Amino acid sequence: MKIQRITKELIAHFFFISCIFESLWKMGLNKSNWMKYYCISLIFCLFTFFIVVNAKNKSIGSPSTGHFMVYDLRCQNLKKPLGIGESSPSFSWELSSSEKRVIQTAYQIMVASSPEKLDRDPDMWNSGKITSDKSTFIDYAGKPLQSAEKYYWKVKVWMNKSMNGEWSKPAYFVTGLLTSDKWDNAEWVAYQRLPDSMKVYPGVPGSGDQLGDKVLKPAIVPYFRKDFSLHKKIKSAYLFVSGLGQYALFMNGKKVDTTFINPAWSDYTKRDYYNSYDVTSFLKDGGNAVGAVVAPGFLYINRERYHKLLIAEDYPMLRLKMIIHYTDGTSKEIVTDNTWKTAQSAVTFSSVYGGEDFDANKMQAGWNLPSLKLRQAGQPGFDDHSWKNVVLVPGPGGKMQAQESYPVVFNEEFKPVSIDSANKKLWVYDFGQNVSGIVRIEAKGQRGYAIRIIPAELLKDNHTPDQNASGEPYDWQYTFSGDRQVKWQSLFSYYGFRYAGIEVFNANGEQVDVNNVHIKSLLSLHTQNGAPQVGEFSCSDTLFDKIFRLIRWGIRNNLSNVATDCPHREKLGWLEEAHLMGNSIQYNYDILQFYNKIIKDMMDAQLPDGLVPDIAPEYVVFSDGFRDSPEWGSSSVLVPWYVYQWYGDKDILLKSYDMMKRYVDYLSRKANHYLLSYGLGDWYDIGPNPPGPSQLTPLGVTATGFYYYDTKILGKIAAVLHREDDAKKWSILADSIRDAFNKKFLDTVTKVYATGSQTSFALPLYFEIAPEKYKKQLLNNLVDSIAAHDYAITAGDIGFRYVVQTLENNGESEIIYKMNNREDVPGYGYQIKKGATALTESWMALRTVSNDHMMLGHLMEWFYSGLGGIRQQEGSVGYKKILIEPQFIKGINWVNCSYNSINGEIAVNWKRLKDDKIQLHVEIPANTIAKVILKNKEFTIGSGKHDFTAQ
Repeated sequence: MKIQRITKELIAHFFFISCIFESLWKMGLNKSNWMKYYCISLIFCLFTFFIVVNAKNKSIGSPSTGHFMVYDLRCQNLKKPLGIGESSPSFSWELSSSEKRVIQTAYQIMVASSPEKLDRDPDMWNSGKITSDKSTFIDYAGKPLQSAEKYYWKVKVWMNKSMNGEWSKPAYFVTGLLTSDKWDNAEWVAYQRLPDSMKVYPGVPGSGDQLGDKVLKPAIVPYFRKDFSLHKKIKSAYLFVSGLGQYALFMNGKKVDTTFINPAWSDYTKRDYYNSYDVTSFLKDGGNAVGAVVAPGFLYINRERYHKLLIAEDYPMLRLKMIIHYTDGTSKEIVTDNTWKTAQSAVTFSSVYGGEDFDANKMQAGWNLPSLKLRQAGQPGFDDHSWKNVVLVPGPGGKMQAQESYPVVFNEEFKPVSIDSANKKLWVYDFGQNVSGIVRIEAKGQRGYAIRIIPAELLKDNHTPDQNASGEPYDWQYTFSGDRQVKWQSLFSYYGFRYAGIEVFNANGEQVDVNNVHIKSLLSLHTQNGAPQVGEFSCSDTLFDKIFRLIRWGIRNNLSNVATDCPHREKLGWLEEAHLMGNSIQYNYDILQFYNKIIKDMMDAQLPDGLVPDIAPEYVVFSDGFRDSPEWGSSSVLVPWYVYQWYGDKDILLKSYDMMKRYVDYLSRKANHYLLSYGLGDWYDIGPNPPGPSQLTPLGVTATGFYYYDTKILGKIAAVLHREDDAKKWSILADSIRDAFNKKFLDTVTKVYATGSQTSFALPLYFEIAPEKYKKQLLNNLVDSIAAHDYAITAGDIGFRYVVQTLENNGESEIIYKMNNREDVPGYGYQIKKGATALTESWMALRTVSNDHMMLGHLMEWFYSGLGGIRQQEGSVGYKKILIEPQFIKGINWVNCSYNSINGEIAVNWKRLKDDKIQLHVEIPANTIAKVILKNKEFTIGSGKHDFTAQ
């Protein structure tokens, strides 16, 4: 139809031109001149016509080429996501313009089932023109979406600087299995079922002596396979799979992706995540095969080697569904059922905490290829007659849910910076950087010889790997099947390490010299959650740059399937870091999906009485403050609030409101006259004893302080959700807690809280518990107290963030600089001086505790919000109203800082000139506004690039 219309218009143009020149000919125009003008006019006509046609094409959806651009289209805040689980997903985009003060005035979203329909007449949704500046989290409101389908969408945006709207380039999203009944025909399958009498759930800490013969043996790591034939032309094929605890998936002999330890960890009795794959390109006409190898992960952890906990929820299991759409409109499904085959794999041992072994002699070549009867002529096939049929199992009981959080990926490779081969039986590789990850070895050895790789973040005095503080023994082992070069890496188990020791054993199990195998290469592979990096910081101070990298490595190494405390000893989601380090992390990585998952983990972990335990998922039940500490459980209230502030998605508050209410109610039942005094307190503060529970600050200060802060924030959340009665209730309760806190801990004569520790001052000042009339004197006393201790840090995990933020909020960044720009006392510089390459668990970088933690990394937030000055204005969410207020420190001459917010990139660069003037350059994204405060002068600016100079 479009071609016919264009053809008609072209004929009409030619006819019109011909009529004009026929009249001129009759009037006596010279023939040669007539022909020349006629040809020129025809060319002009064609040129004009194609401009008009192009403009018409743009009006129905061609991408913008004008003065502003619509880009970075996201569905569920993901670019071109595969397998979204929401039936009404949200849409977001960013705007870019070369002009200043650009604001979106309206938008129009179109969604269609094909690119052609999107271009002509969208069949799923056309929002029409909506007058709004909103460009994030706009919910789909069209026809019902179908499972396992690909949809295309685009958005048209109108701006205040242009009367004409501009279309984005098209984007797409693929739905997952949107309703639970879509899984009904896919069974959970296993190699074997764990008898109920042998189950240990939830997990228990310790040696497990009380468990008798339970969790003694390691779980078998099985292969699963299914082959099938296809004989039609394929339009698309989407595969949805969950392998618990962790799986690797193959199609026709090829691994379907490059990610690591899927699916995301969860409480399997409540929520079982599945991953989605587009396997269209893997399939072929004729015989095909899908295969998986499944390891126990957190489903089963036995007593062999190191274990932080013991758990036996079940043996490894698999659930899979593949939907193949043909071009003729028909479809075919491949599901896990009793026709699948299984066998023991060449992975002979796999443990989250103990490592992984692989015996190449047990490898079945081609196990993930089509069977001999289905293979194509001349192609390899596999004989699975010796394999047994799978066992159907009920599954762990959790609801199947699409994983929308980013998977763990391989982020960076490190070659060894040195190899110590002085000890012939133990070579030690130094990769120069402490990372979370695995190694990849390329080597050649005799049949039956085994190579043992021992990772460690420290070395002992005798230059051998030291796992004393990180969980031992842990190792990876590979057994050779013949004298040929092989390349191998662990599929399922990672560790935190800088060093790797190498040992070799012969076929009799006797240790021999390492040079009995030929090691071609050994690489360190860093693994990290795939959340995109969004921030960068650098400054003129070399120590601060080193500290920035130190903290960032602590963050990177602990962003896994949960926010771990450490990547080796525990690998558990200790919750205090989710809120204390949240701001630091969000300046560096896009953590919306990651933190959404943390919120779900907390909801699943919450007990019937309202308690949110210190870890989530709660794979193991600890006792006392290690299960119930208000500073940890408060993440259930603070994290949803922070995520809403960072990204502006109110839906997060709606979904988690019940959890928040129940937790505050739980604290209220435990309170005695509005006071709490239990838990771990200011963990790892610096006192007279080795680090552990709070030494300098009373437990009541932190426990009651967070009880107040949770209640205050819950009141704000209720107001945002227009629950006025709740807002009033929480406000009244917060006032009562504040009054009780001040009565108990504030000395109104000396203006000192409790013991006068850094945390005792900072918490009530930051939480706004302190009476207004005493705030100035309390701040002065905090500063004086710090100075009296020679500007040394004494606050711990809980208090230090509030020390930094209290000083920053009151213009005292010079104090922060003095406390942290040094190497002579325990702190960041002290850790670096002792050789740390990632943030350590203790300020003193003790060898007896983890040397890879992200707790205590709160200076990272100050780098961005203090030195960079990037914050939000009061009441803003999603960085729609930006505040730029850098604090200029005498010892720093320049800062470069950028943060790509949900609404676009914010950049701040400043430098000190020779005459001590400050030159400030600011870049503000389109569709936002900003306030710049520069040495007590205030400027209101719109989007674009801006330059300022101040004395």
